[in-house]
Amino acid sequence: MSNSFLKRHHILLLIFLLIYSCAKIGRPTGGPRDRVPPVVVKTLPGERSINFSGDELLLTLDEYVVLDNINENLLVSPPMKQKPKVWLKGKSVVVELQEDLKDSTTYTFNFQNAIKDLNEGNILEGYQFVFSTGPVLDSLSVTGNVYSAENLDLAEKAFVLMHSELADSAVKKHLPDYLSIIDKNGYFRINNVKPGSYRLYALNDADNNKTYNLKDEEFAFLSSLLEVTADSNWLPIVKDTVKVIREPVARTNAQRDLKKKIQDTVVLTGKNKLLLFVQAPTARYLKSSERKMKYRLEYVLSLPPDSLDFKIRIPDTDSSSYFIENSRQRDTMTVWITDTTIYGQNQITTYLKYPFTDTSDMIVYKEDTVMLRFVAPKEIKGTRIKKPLSLPVLNNIPAGSVKPGQKIIFSSETPLKEPDTTLIRLYDVTTKDTLKIPYVFVKDSLTATKYLFVANILSEKKYFFVADSSAFFNYFGECSDSIGIRMSLKPADSYSKLTFNIRNGEGDMIIQLLDKTEKIVREGKINGDGKIDFPLIEAGLYRARVIFDYDGNGKWTTGDFSAGRQPEPVSYYPTEIEIKAKFELEQDWDVAVKYVKDVKMRLTKSKAAGSM
Repeated sequence: MSNSFLKRHHILLLIFLLIYSCAKIGRPTGGPRDRVPPVVVKTLPGERSINFSGDELLLTLDEYVVLDNINENLLVSPPMKQKPKVWLKGKSVVVELQEDLKDSTTYTFNFQNAIKDLNEGNILEGYQFVFSTGPVLDSLSVTGNVYSAENLDLAEKAFVLMHSELADSAVKKHLPDYLSIIDKNGYFRINNVKPGSYRLYALNDADNNKTYNLKDEEFAFLSSLLEVTADSNWLPIVKDTVKVIREPVARTNAQRDLKKKIQDTVVLTGKNKLLLFVQAPTARYLKSSERKMKYRLEYVLSLPPDSLDFKIRIPDTDSSSYFIENSRQRDTMTVWITDTTIYGQNQITTYLKYPFTDTSDMIVYKEDTVMLRFVAPKEIKGTRIKKPLSLPVLNNIPAGSVKPGQKIIFSSETPLKEPDTTLIRLYDVTTKDTLKIPYVFVKDSLTATKYLFVANILSEKKYFFVADSSAFFNYFGECSDSIGIRMSLKPADSYSKLTFNIRNGEGDMIIQLLDKTEKIVREGKINGDGKIDFPLIEAGLYRARVIFDYDGNGKWTTGDFSAGRQPEPVSYYPTEIEIKAKFELEQDWDVAVKYVKDVKMRLTKSKAAGSM
């Protein structure tokens, strides 16, 4: 083989390898990870243009991107009845409008976090594209915060709506003139607003139609008119993304974590405060019906029936085949069926009679047929559904320590018959000479699932409660296992006491002592200034809340937009209170300022454990 042939062969091989290596495109290896979000480098029309009359917008970025849930994330203000169509074309985002733009109007297209780069998913956060269809670009801003009216927690989700139509009906029937969304800390800012008078609202929009058309939607309203003027509403706008091209900046993990921590903890405070509430129902109807147990039927009304009838009838049965328990306000009816031939049926037909609000807002009696089914849980292949060997009976002294004044309660998930006291004893075991102590059981006034155990329990004494098997039994032939409980009365001086000196009080108030999850521990009522005591409390960390009980009904009252009534104000003690064991603490509390809650104490609703 000639040398020239080999030479040509080697040259061809070298060219092939060079072409192959050039054609092979892959992700570069090594080096720092790309953490820089995409950047808008060009827009059509230009950013903050005026006199725009087209039907398509074009945003060109410096890299390939993806759109994340664009139909939900794209927020147009003022909103459009027909959502724009959005798609990608190369490195550009195309927005095709589906309806004509309004004359002489400033539009804001807020993409929120919908635009991400293709490779790393870096988000172009909160990008807003602004233009005007007239000769002027409106430049005023409205800011504020949205809270839960009940506990001043930071709202998690809500739209903010501005209406130039001042009638109350506008927010129920028409789209707003301006629309924004709160951030994760309940803050909002609406830019590019025209001077004028407006109504300001917040709405957790259940059906996403940007109107307050459902009474069970969370809603907030500003009581006064919002006057937007150049003197009070001019706020500098952050420099446009289209004019800023950021170079990659290397940051350490510690720097990134610190930045994230700051972003997570800083809460901006705006000029307007909106308090979300759900309006109390006014219409009467059957809210729910269910059969979670084969022998238990439950019906719930939207409102207590007061003096009106709320009755049930099961056809072809004797009244002795079941008994009825009503809640304290009679808005919930529980029916316990004791006849096995009835509760053994997969479906039970019941006839109800209850107060109902008709289409003319008149209260009438409605007779309704309600059929309730019970389907027993199916066994999953390879497993068996465990059934309790005996009737579970619970008590409220699991640690054996009885608090002074505490009512001892024995309860079950099902209704109990009167306990067999021949199988139950209470002994004084303080000394070797065991003494039998008298007691009685008293059925709860509302439900047979609870029995009150009454005995003369003394401090510095030790007791032993004994219940033989079958001492407790229900209406369905189920019996309890044997029970043994050692108990004693915890001395009053082993607890702590907290006293508040209320200053600048106003009318009737409810003072609530809360644990750190905001579950109510204790509450008391006071009128004006004075002292309120919370004795016999355990050591721990507490919060305190005041409810300004304007209507004097002894509980927090929600708002009513139709009546123009805001929810009753609440406020919190400035800090959490640490109570030490066997300690008495007296604190001054000035309640003159309403709607106060330290930012560190504000919980998102998903974390809050208690309610009023």
